Amino acid sequence: MAFTPRGGRGGGDRGGRGGGRGGGRGGFTPRGGRGGARGGPGGGRGGGRGGPRGGGRGAPRGGRGGARGGARGGAKVIVEPHRHAGIFVARGKEDMLVTKNLTPGESVYGEKRISVDAPATGEDGAATKIEYRVWNPFRSKLAAGVLGGLENIYIQPGAKVLYIGAASGTSVSHVADIVGPTGNVYAVEFSHRSGRDLINMAKKRTNVIPIIEDARHPMKYRMLIGMVDAVFADVAQPDQARIVGLNCHLFLKDQGGVLISIKANCIDSTAPAAAVFAKEVQKMREEKIKPSEQLTLEPFERDHCIVVGKYNRSA
Repeated sequence: MAFTPRGGRGGGDRGGRGGGRGGGRGGFTPRGGRGGARGGPGGGRGGGRGGPRGGGRGAPRGGRGGARGGARGGAKVIVEPHRHAGIFVARGKEDMLVTKNLTPGESVYGEKRISVDAPATGEDGAATKIEYRVWNPFRSKLAAGVLGGLENIYIQPGAKVLYIGAASGTSVSHVADIVGPTGNVYAVEFSHRSGRDLINMAKKRTNVIPIIEDARHPMKYRMLIGMVDAVFADVAQPDQARIVGLNCHLFLKDQGGVLISIKANCIDSTAPAAAVFAKEVQKMREEKIKPSEQLTLEPFERDHCIVVGKYNRSA
């Protein structure tokens, strides 16, 4: 029963729970598991969440939240522009997708932040720092699409974007970073619980306009939104294409961009994912949206895809 490679709770010489569990299960020591073991000399679970003692739950992997251990910036990290304007790639020990933080010093959902030395521009020659936020593709369908190689996302600095299905604002905050202070993000969310988090995020990112309404009834918020350059939708509803079409007819400019994240199980759990995606593409055509790209989101999301198209108002 020597489960040594797994890591975990055992080991130690404290006796009682520590000795019993550690002795029986073999210590679990090499992987680190939950830290210094319940029965070890340090007692407790040790090491904190990614702290300096090397155990921790989040230190090496970072989990879905973007690894709170922090990415070190400065001279060791080089930030390069992505081919999509407003998005960047941080190159260090590992490459990360990042956006320039609209509110330096503030994180939205515990994501990593990277400070990079910027060239001195003032007369005094003092170096300045630019802060970027790591964009986790496991928590954002749009980030997964960008990493997957979408040719055009229609979201760029200065753009006005309607974001349907904003949830608590995780992805919306990065879209706000991309469009910058000269752009706007109209974030529509039906859930009041998620809407509270969205509103709190928008208090610091003033280019985000939170709208707590049902996207099936866009006439209820028609006075709050002007014409937009792009629509992004992540509502996971069986009538998603119809919802997007209603909002496009009211708010999207002619030849504006449309991005729809489709979750196959939410539309038809009995049909193959590819068949569901094909039906949704046909529904988009009926709503005057001409699809140009379709991209599955593996390995970040299962049975998901993003469809990108252009809205042709005169079709």
